[in-house]
Amino acid sequence: MYQKIINNLRLKMKEVIEKLSENFRGMRTGKASAALVENILVSYYGAKTPLKQMANITAPDPNLIVIQPWDANSLGDIELALRNSDVGLNPSSDGRLIRLSLPPMTAERREELIQLIHKISEESRIVLRNLREEAWKEIKKLENQKQITEDDRYRAEKELNKEISDCNLKINNLIEDKEKEIRTI
Repeated sequence: MYQKIINNLRLKMKEVIEKLSENFRGMRTGKASAALVENILVSYYGAKTPLKQMANITAPDPNLIVIQPWDANSLGDIELALRNSDVGLNPSSDGRLIRLSLPPMTAERREELIQLIHKISEESRIVLRNLREEAWKEIKKLENQKQITEDDRYRAEKELNKEISDCNLKINNLIEDKEKEIRTI
């Protein structure tokens, strides 16, 4: 009976980890990456469209991102979206392509990013703890309604704690990898 609650919790926790991983991919590190700009929303014919659905995005060298729109008429819209985004890069266009030149990161900026990574990770951990708390309340409610036994509740608690431990380990691995990426010059 409690397995359904645990399975739902696993799915929600997986979503939280995936979202955190996606947030990390979009953060600037020491080298150019298409992931830095691919999810920027561009106002295109009245609809908000992710940049990756409108253009070919490449990083030919560590300090440059090149964006080649499939529709040349969208060049201005893409430029405007890039300027208004929180990426902090100044696009330059030649009428066919948009180039984003990434300046080298300072040591101070690297430390700021690492602090930001830890802050975002802690927010994810809080979400995970809240999800665990909700599941635990449901399990205790089942026990109070005599739908599960006390032994089942102990097994469920053990599984809940294991799921949280696994997720925290995944978060720590993500943090470690991203920190290493940021600190690499």
